[in-house]
Amino acid sequence: MAENLLWLQSGGCGGCSMSLLCAENPDLITQLETAGIHLLWHPSLSETGGAELIALLESILAGNTPLDILCLEGSVIQGPNGSGLFHRLGGSELPMRDWIGKLAAAATHVVAVGACAAYGGVTAGGGNPSEACGLQYDGDMQGGLLGAAFRSRSGLPVVNIAGCPTHPNWVTETLMQLALDAMSIQELDHLGRPRSYADHLVHHGCPRNEYYEYKASAEKPSDLGCLMEHLGCLGTQARADCNIRLWNGEGSCLRGGYACINCTAPGFEEPGHPFLETPKIAGIPTGLPSDMPKAWFVALASLSKAATPKRLKRNALSDHVVVSPGKKGGSE
Repeated sequence: MAENLLWLQSGGCGGCSMSLLCAENPDLITQLETAGIHLLWHPSLSETGGAELIALLESILAGNTPLDILCLEGSVIQGPNGSGLFHRLGGSELPMRDWIGKLAAAATHVVAVGACAAYGGVTAGGGNPSEACGLQYDGDMQGGLLGAAFRSRSGLPVVNIAGCPTHPNWVTETLMQLALDAMSIQELDHLGRPRSYADHLVHHGCPRNEYYEYKASAEKPSDLGCLMEHLGCLGTQARADCNIRLWNGEGSCLRGGYACINCTAPGFEEPGHPFLETPKIAGIPTGLPSDMPKAWFVALASLSKAATPKRLKRNALSDHVVVSPGKKGGSE
């Protein structure tokens, strides 16, 4: 029997849906069919809307249409003054957040797709005038719309597929696990993210790792060197497999020359400093690798810099490889 999936969008840009449409090998529709998932409705993929959508939602709430998986993309809009009236569902007088709350109570599984739905994300930045929050988190604090104690009918909390945007395979892989009843609480990390990608660091597989090992750092965005020391890269702290599971088989932020901003973490949207600057104290970056004592890192960095091959020193400050690797045993 097919698993019914309902996908709703709230306060967000739709970027996770755009990313999801890039799923390949196989494509999105084939993956859903293979997993036995029936898409009840999606704002971009479904032809129906208006009164027909309202009728579907009411059928779910009446218990006539089973809801196995509820996916929300975009943050929950609570403003103004906690009324939710900044965002009403089209064709309905009810705030979107009221529909989301009722549907979550009826769903077997509830999934937050993207950092906005998980933690509030970009929509909650800039003083949060819309009073945006996540489904079960408000930033890094449990609560959100549904509350810390919420559990879906499966017994799981909200599954937070965090990212901005999410990798399409993070989404399809999680949906397949849920459809096959193969996800337990042990499969989620401390922030509700699927461990299938959150047990990795963006640093893993980074094409700049040789520069990182020798602390050969870039000084401007076009340089080939490591972006951590000067240009704000958080890849050694960010939980994701972006450089292992590439977008479209080719890309990631770091492969495109842009520093990792840790978009799978709550609060990434307001780090307190420019994204492309590394905050430092006494010349030492404050954002060091999450699992390494600071004293060890400083000691290793000093040794690494002293041993940096000339090839890496020159290439780190160039926009292309100036010096290629030398012969074994040869000088640089």
